[in-house]
Amino acid sequence: MNSKRSFVTIANLSREKIMHLIGMAQEFEKCPNRKILDNRVVATLFFEPSTRTRLSFETAANRLGARVIGFTDPKVTSSTKGETLKDTIMMVSNYADVIVMRHYLEGAARYASEVSPVPVVNAGDGANQHPSQTMLDLYSIYKTQGTLDDLDIFLVGDLKYGRTVHSLLMAMRHFNPTFHFIAPKELAMPEEYKAYCREQHIRYVEHEDFNADIIAGADILYMTRVQRERFTDLMEYERVKDVYILRASMLKQARPNMKILHPLPRVNEIAYDVDNDPHAYYFEQARNGLFARQAIICDVLGITPEDMALQQIC
Repeated sequence: MNSKRSFVTIANLSREKIMHLIGMAQEFEKCPNRKILDNRVVATLFFEPSTRTRLSFETAANRLGARVIGFTDPKVTSSTKGETLKDTIMMVSNYADVIVMRHYLEGAARYASEVSPVPVVNAGDGANQHPSQTMLDLYSIYKTQGTLDDLDIFLVGDLKYGRTVHSLLMAMRHFNPTFHFIAPKELAMPEEYKAYCREQHIRYVEHEDFNADIIAGADILYMTRVQRERFTDLMEYERVKDVYILRASMLKQARPNMKILHPLPRVNEIAYDVDNDPHAYYFEQARNGLFARQAIICDVLGITPEDMALQQIC
C-alpha cells in the first residue's frame, strides 16, 4: 500500500516538508516542462465542480509528461448506478498511478487514501480541507514576503465553511503567525479551529468590522467568497453574502509588502478596481497553483529533486 505517500491533509506536514515542497515548486517555476512522468497515468476524479484546481492539476500532469484520465461530472459515472466510493477508487486504481480527487463529503479523501493501493491527492473534501490550495497559498506567501515566519495574516469572509482558510491555519502553525479573523457571527471561525490555535499557541484576534484601519496591519489579506453551495438556508446566504467587499479606496494605509490573496472564484467580495492595485496578487496566486501541484504529484510518487534535475526540457 502506498497510502502513506498520499496528500490528504496539511495538518501532518512538518515545517521541513512544507519547505521541501516550496523548494520543488520553485524549481518547477524555473522550468515547468520536465518529462518525469512519461508512462505514468494521473486520474482526476471530480465529484464536485472545479475550474482552477482541476485545470491546474491536469496541466501539471501534462507538463510532467503524464497521461490524464478521469471525469468532471459524477453524473456520467457508475456512482449514479449506486457504485460506492470504495469500488470507484479500487477500479480507477487499476488504471492510474495516482488519484486526484475532489469530493463533496468531508473525510472522503481520507477514506479513499485508506482503501486505495495508489497515492491519493485531496483536491478538496466538502468544507473540510483543501491542502493543495494551501500549498500554493504558502508558496505565494513565501514568494511575496520572502519568508513564512512572523507574519500578520488577515482572513476575511466565510471562515465557517471556507476549507482553504482552515487548511492555511493548520499549515502556518510552524511559522509563528498572528491571525486576524474578520467575519460576521454567522460565518465566524468555528470553535474547533480556535481551540486548535490555542493548543498550538497561535495568536488570533477576531473582528466583525472590515475597514481600512483594521486591515492596515496586514502582511497578507486573504479574501474568501461566501459559498452559496455550503448553505442549506438560502435566506441566511442572502443575508451575509455582501457583508465584506474590498475596494481600492480601502488600501491607502496598507503596508507596502501587503498582498491580497483569494482562492477564487470571486463573486463580488473584491471590487474590480482592486485588480490593478499593486497589492493585488490573486491571479498570480492561481498561476502558482501549477507549480505547487507539480511538486505535490511528484512528491507522492517519490520523485526527488535529483530526478527532477535530470528531466529538464525548458
